[in-house]
Amino acid sequence: MSNIQLPRRQFLLSSSAIGLGGMLPFAADNANAALSDDYRAIVCVFMFGGNDANNLIVPRDAADYTRYAGPRGRLAIPRDNLLAVKPANVQGREFGFHPAMTGVAGLFNQGKAAVIANVGTLARPLTKAEYRGNGLKPINLFSHSDQQFLWNTGMPDNSIRSGWGGRVGDKVYAGNQTGTLTTALSVGGNAAFLNGDIIRPFPVSSSGRFGLNFYDENDPNNALSVAMKKMLATPQSNVMGGVWLEILGGAIANQKQLSTALAGTPPFTTVFPNSGIGDGMEMIARLISVRKTFGARRQVFFVGIGGFDTHGEDQPQRQSDLLGDVSNAMTALYNATSELGVAENVVSFTASDFSRNFPTNGKGSDHGWGAHHLVVGGSVKGNAMYGTFPQLLIDGPDDAGEGRWIPTTSVDQYAATMAKWFGLNGNEVTQVFPNIGRFATADLGFMGP
Repeated sequence: MSNIQLPRRQFLLSSSAIGLGGMLPFAADNANAALSDDYRAIVCVFMFGGNDANNLIVPRDAADYTRYAGPRGRLAIPRDNLLAVKPANVQGREFGFHPAMTGVAGLFNQGKAAVIANVGTLARPLTKAEYRGNGLKPINLFSHSDQQFLWNTGMPDNSIRSGWGGRVGDKVYAGNQTGTLTTALSVGGNAAFLNGDIIRPFPVSSSGRFGLNFYDENDPNNALSVAMKKMLATPQSNVMGGVWLEILGGAIANQKQLSTALAGTPPFTTVFPNSGIGDGMEMIARLISVRKTFGARRQVFFVGIGGFDTHGEDQPQRQSDLLGDVSNAMTALYNATSELGVAENVVSFTASDFSRNFPTNGKGSDHGWGAHHLVVGGSVKGNAMYGTFPQLLIDGPDDAGEGRWIPTTSVDQYAATMAKWFGLNGNEVTQVFPNIGRFATADLGFMGP
């Protein structure tokens, strides 16, 4: 299969980005807006292509490690190379992070990161017998595009187009002084996750530049600016033409004020990785740092990293590079939020199309299902593993076939736990995740108050 790459970043502000549904431009009188300490942010880190989570966290107990190493073949990480951790809530079992994930392992041991085991798209709880029979399965399992879509929407048996991050944002945007505008921000990548029924993602490049940065209404020598200024000042007899000019004018005003605010942010002591996701996480930290300027009390962010479709011989080195990048970027974001005094108010989490199958295909690994994921933040009840780690047995009770683990925790539960921490009440959680009542709990317990 061809490698699924991260979609191209969107830098232009379109009508969908600016929004027609109640979205307001930044107001000048918000420049010194007061903000209480009641601030919370959720940051989605999407690993495009399907991260092989079998090597993200590995059991180090002798018998379990033996069961791991055999089917993994050339993909098996030597036991002594794993970064040993002992989750406080799994009765003394020992696990190890991928050796490239030193930052996350350190945060885990500090109680600032947790592992959510065997998460995946589920329409309802599913046993192996039900999977092989007539059990309700997610749409188009093992397909990159479909599973990315279902992870983003949180609707595995529905074709709804909104993302769960956007629907969560719909519930809280009214508490932000600039309404929908600063609620959902995408720093590169596919932002379907942030599409709500009301809000739309505001795209920001990791460099801090916007699609309309070229415009200078006061520069008579800039022909494009002169032409645009004239166009903006020309009355429109057509209603749609007038709406379009209003949107364009609002986009210019918005990007000017956001650019001005970001230009005034001091550099962080924290050093971010020199990479796409590192730059994206640094921009998210900068956006968080100017939250008071725009009166933002609740924000949802999205950043993506591609390259995880690892079928071939380069999987060990490629995954090491990618997981190291993710670990370093998430650690840097945590450290930067600590500098800002809001580490307790920000949680970042990983998502991906799916995991990969457990046995090697002789070179890399192929498409799987249930995966292990990370949550990082000051309010995370860390040094712990939540959910149920699968039995690493081919054709065992957790195997849908060919070492594809049937998830024991749903995306809905994973997401709803963060949505509750974000401030949604029980009724709102049910509205955002209509299937949540099919599962034993809507709160996995990995977030504090």
